[in-house]
Amino acid sequence: MKEIKKVLICGIGAVGSIYANIINDYNPDILRVLVDKDRFEKYSKSPKIFNGKELKLNYILPDEKSYIADLIIIATKFDGLNDVIKNIKNFAGEDTIIISLINGVTSEEIIAKKYGWKHTLLAYFIGHSAMRNGNIISHDGVGKIVYGIKDENNTDIKDIEIVGKFFDKVGIDYENPSDMPRALWLKYLLNTSSNQASAILKMTFGQMQQSEKYMCFMKNAMDEVVQIAKAYGIKNTDTMIADALKGFAMMSPDGKTSMLQDVEAKRKTELDIFANTVIELGEKYNIPTPYNKIMKEMIEIIEENY
Repeated sequence: MKEIKKVLICGIGAVGSIYANIINDYNPDILRVLVDKDRFEKYSKSPKIFNGKELKLNYILPDEKSYIADLIIIATKFDGLNDVIKNIKNFAGEDTIIISLINGVTSEEIIAKKYGWKHTLLAYFIGHSAMRNGNIISHDGVGKIVYGIKDENNTDIKDIEIVGKFFDKVGIDYENPSDMPRALWLKYLLNTSSNQASAILKMTFGQMQQSEKYMCFMKNAMDEVVQIAKAYGIKNTDTMIADALKGFAMMSPDGKTSMLQDVEAKRKTELDIFANTVIELGEKYNIPTPYNKIMKEMIEIIEENY
């Protein structure tokens, strides 16, 4: 069984910076952060500040050919995924394990079209949101990577243990659910119902948790995704809303969703992987999605008026 000795991280925003910081603190020699020339110059002049500390990272450009990673962690926004898929080609060998922490339920499918399912794992980040203000990022340390395989027929199950041993060594919290596809859709259920509404209503997690009207709205929005997940083939969908609400109740009251932070900073949101994908899948499976259609229109109006 191989050991992870070289790691490549793509994207050092709110989530990527958390793990770049942990791995870099353990041993900076085993980590490279993939950037383009513009970001290399930007970060060289104005480094990311994580929890008050300058992130001194080893950056690598896409045309470098001397570094084959044992593990690639993709933590960009969804709209950067296609560029990442092209830019990691020099760093992905036959046994390179790929983990995507991009929100949604489609990034792994897109990655696997290029690099196959053998070493592509399903994964997501769950925990308290990192707060980002320009190049300054803060996080309270509450969070973990949830990962596993889509199915044993196409993905090497040994990769779960290989990654787990590495995470143990460097100090990354993680979880391996027995049904990873359901876990991924459970996170998606939570994201689509909280991220979008919070961006429209400008509400923190605490404000949403304390609002009876909001919680009713959230459950209705969740139900649309549950019906789609069931049609998609996800098992045990009957308990998904209750499970998602438990996770929602654990979010930091002062925290803000990533989409609300995007709206406040007048950045493009991840509408494509939330409402747009829900609506598209709803049409495919003949499932009505009125709540996501309304949220889509509201967020488009917000972005139009930046």
